[in-house]
Amino acid sequence: MNLDQNRSTDMNHLLTEDLARAHMAARLGEAQSLRMGSRLARARRLSRKAELAAQQARLALARAL
Repeated sequence: MNLDQNRSTDMNHLLTEDLARAHMAARLGEAQSLRMGSRLARARRLSRKAELAAQQARLALARAL
């Protein structure tokens, strides 16, 4: 009986560890995805700013001529 109880306890520990690893992997994946999303959003904002600056420079040049 004691051997069966030890096996059951060991199995519960293994399952708990596997579950904790799965949660951690999911959280790490989620964090990585959020970082990539924020980088993409920042790149888009900077791209829009650059396009606007280029357009303003073209307009200023056209007015100067």
